Amino acid sequence: MRPLLIERPIVVRTYDIDFANIVHNIVYFRWLEDLRSEILADVLPIDEILATGVSPILTESAIEYKWPVRIGDALLGRMWVAELSRTRWTLAAEMIVGDRVCAAARQSGYFANLKSLRPVRVPDKLREAWKAAGGR
Repeated sequence: MRPLLIERPIVVRTYDIDFANIVHNIVYFRWLEDLRSEILADVLPIDEILATGVSPILTESAIEYKWPVRIGDALLGRMWVAELSRTRWTLAAEMIVGDRVCAAARQSGYFANLKSLRPVRVPDKLREAWKAAGGR
């Protein structure tokens, strides 16, 4: 099950590649940021969260590079909320070309009060959307 799954096409730009015409590793982190923003935009826009004095904070990111992505590849980014607890969340992602998973990633973090940076409860809107999408 992949609660809150989103899929977005990703265009590989000339500035994303290295001298071997392969997407540079650091670019995947930018793509993950874009996908994470898209998940929130669908459920709880970042400006709405920030207005409450709360923000998602990343504490861990891991990417497994399985196959090189090159300029011209029809790349699809896929992300979902894999786990959700009282204060923390874990996102899972894949970068896919055709039927091939080129990279798999996991990111973990928590929601924090922006003044104290102390953990707070996951916003209700996100929790309810996750449960409605089959999250447990």
